Amino acid sequence: MLTEIEYKKLGWHSRRGMLELDLLLLPFVERHLRDQLYADQLLYRKLLAEEDQDLFAWLVQRVSPPSADLARIINIIQNCVVHENRAVYKSL
Repeated sequence: MLTEIEYKKLGWHSRRGMLELDLLLLPFVERHLRDQLYADQLLYRKLLAEEDQDLFAWLVQRVSPPSADLARIINIIQNCVVHENRAVYKSL
């Protein structure tokens, strides 16, 4: 399980400076990351090491992620955040 400091770091690193990513990643971290399996929390950390343009393309399903692990965490984010707020997702 991640420590409180690790959650805060992930929250900080989720602020990408690209509004579209912030609208998807920040709600996930704030409302859903703590409820995920530890392995999925680690996948989220791995995801944040990727380039913003790649993250955006994967999250809006323009391109498939290059690995099953990244596809899994992208799918989790989409299920948690995108389906929770379709209006924001459609505006991207």
